[in-house]
Amino acid sequence: MIKEKVKALWRLCFDDSEEFINMYFRLRYNNEVNIAIKSGDEIISALQMLPYPMTFCGKTIQTSYISGACTHPDYRGKGVMRELLSQAFSRMTRNGIALSTLIPAEPWLFDYYARMGYAPVFRYSKKKVSEPYSPTPGIFVKKMTNEHEEVYQYLNRKMSERPCCIQHTPTDFKVILADLKISEGILYVAIEKEKIAGIAIVYPQKHGLEINELFAETKEIEEALLCQIQQEAGTDELTILTPPMADNEQRVLGMARIIDAKTILQLYATFYPDVEMNIELTDKMLVSNNGHYYLCKGKCMFSKERLPGSHLQLTIEELCEKIITPLRPYMSLMLD
Repeated sequence: MIKEKVKALWRLCFDDSEEFINMYFRLRYNNEVNIAIKSGDEIISALQMLPYPMTFCGKTIQTSYISGACTHPDYRGKGVMRELLSQAFSRMTRNGIALSTLIPAEPWLFDYYARMGYAPVFRYSKKKVSEPYSPTPGIFVKKMTNEHEEVYQYLNRKMSERPCCIQHTPTDFKVILADLKISEGILYVAIEKEKIAGIAIVYPQKHGLEINELFAETKEIEEALLCQIQQEAGTDELTILTPPMADNEQRVLGMARIIDAKTILQLYATFYPDVEMNIELTDKMLVSNNGHYYLCKGKCMFSKERLPGSHLQLTIEELCEKIITPLRPYMSLMLD
């Protein structure tokens, strides 16, 4: 019953196809990740907290991705979503989640989520391809239409090599493939010496084809993938999305919010033992984060009372910007 009511609210609030909505509620939604606010028997606001691992400071942490956050039009502007997010943060805290992420559905929502403590830290770059490539002898490129364990293992291995990046579980890989089918996208796999040596995940866009992920063991394998895509698309013009590049424009995609400041700062201090910092932190929504943090020699000490010395006064949003943005965090294949 709850599932159907949330699904109906989703239809009302989002301009998604019925095929996508059915896929999402079949493969991604469950009542355990859902949180909602009711008025009488009706659900007036809902969101899902989807679990995603993330590489961070040499470890893999668990994050909670906010998906499908929506409020019935009749109840907007009354603080309902703020209350819903507050409940979500409390649940994340109880479940040991250190970081929350999301992708705003509309540009104006960046300011809204900033007031909730989120910072726009996830960026990406676009690389244009216009030169034609030729087939490479000994490398076979094929399309994959069904789930394949070896393909997932290759994708997972390559993504986990990124030092600050949202990861995808086997369950999530099924969702990615289902969305790819709905979007009429294609997963290309490069085979060399009977082993997977590269993959490309391609989505059609209004302006042409966009390669959302491209991994290859060598330059020759990458060129073989691009050649196959160009030949099937009938054009040499391709766009590749990449982690943010210093010599290219960086575009904002997603936001992050620190849920457990002690855990995040301890991981950061351990990974950067030479960093010394005194922080006076303010968090209006999660008061458990309020206090003073002292980073020194790989340790993070917390105190409610201020100790002697100068302190950097930061809000929870500013802290996220300060320590996570320089790590060039990246997210992809998020069904945004």
